[in-house]
Amino acid sequence: PAFRGFQRQFLLGYLPALAADWLQGPLLFQLLQRRGFLRSQIAALYSCGFASNVAFGLVSGVFVDRLGRKKSCVLSSGLCSVCCLLQLSRDFGALAAGRVLAGLGTSLLFSAFESWYIHEHLERHDFPAEWIPDTFSRVALWNSGLAVAAGLVAELVAEGLALGSIAPFLVAVPFLVLSGIFAGKNWDENYGKSRPCSKACGEGLRGLLSEPRALLLGLVQALVESILLIFAFLWTPVLEPHGIPLGIAFSGFTAASAAGSALFRRGVTGRLRLQPL
Repeated sequence: PAFRGFQRQFLLGYLPALAADWLQGPLLFQLLQRRGFLRSQIAALYSCGFASNVAFGLVSGVFVDRLGRKKSCVLSSGLCSVCCLLQLSRDFGALAAGRVLAGLGTSLLFSAFESWYIHEHLERHDFPAEWIPDTFSRVALWNSGLAVAAGLVAELVAEGLALGSIAPFLVAVPFLVLSGIFAGKNWDENYGKSRPCSKACGEGLRGLLSEPRALLLGLVQALVESILLIFAFLWTPVLEPHGIPLGIAFSGFTAASAAGSALFRRGVTGRLRLQPL
């Protein structure tokens, strides 16, 4: 019962932030296109977000450990909220700043929350390490459902209620505020080891160079991610001219992704016992 209560506290703080992140995906390209920006300008805005995420990702672990993991979770919600509100602007510079903040907030979203949970699980509550996968399995299941729902909600508020492409971003703000307030009020603070950023990056680089398989895995993952990012930019201009509802299409993509993950788990753990290459 104590573990389930702790797990519930984590999910109530984390899942609203994930829902808000998904809500910002389906109609971003359409919003920028309807503002009159050229495709090259939209590509530049996308690149601002991706570059920000990559650059901050190199130091996010050290930053989170020093600032405090709970504070970092609250900061993530704040940065993403500002990003959503900046989408109201038609100024290219303001939108670029919003994409940079989105990259920073997303980097924290996928590092600070999980780091906070693992420390609390092992150090403060002394729960068995074998129980950690149960929590993250629940996160993965909920995350898949939230992704599908986000596309449907985006389509509903933008087209069904005729509120426009900006509507999903405004709907995301209350979820972010809820996540930040809940984590700020109900979670305890914890910190990681304080170490220089250069030392942490150096250790990571030495680890890659000393283990060829880790380097190869990183390169393969980078290629896969690059394909996904190209797809994220191109799918809207490809489908929109055919009158396909973008929110519904987004839900279909995420549902297919969830189904693929489920098939993979069944393949490696079921009767087939398939072995990943």
